Amino acid sequence: MTDKTIFIVNDMTCGHCVGTVRKALETALPGAEISVDLDTHKVSFTGDRAKGEEAIKEAGYTPEPA
Repeated sequence: MTDKTIFIVNDMTCGHCVGTVRKALETALPGAEISVDLDTHKVSFTGDRAKGEEAIKEAGYTPEPA
């Protein structure tokens, strides 16, 4: 079983933001399980935590540990 990483991304404010974060993670972590929830601002994914965190930052958002 692969551990999931969860971040809170409070600066995700709309559906476009969700798509941008999801695409960044899909690009950085091919094959990862990814969940992005706008209502709770939670982003979770499997795979390399550092790569995922960097991908979110490069997309212009601020991931905070959940």
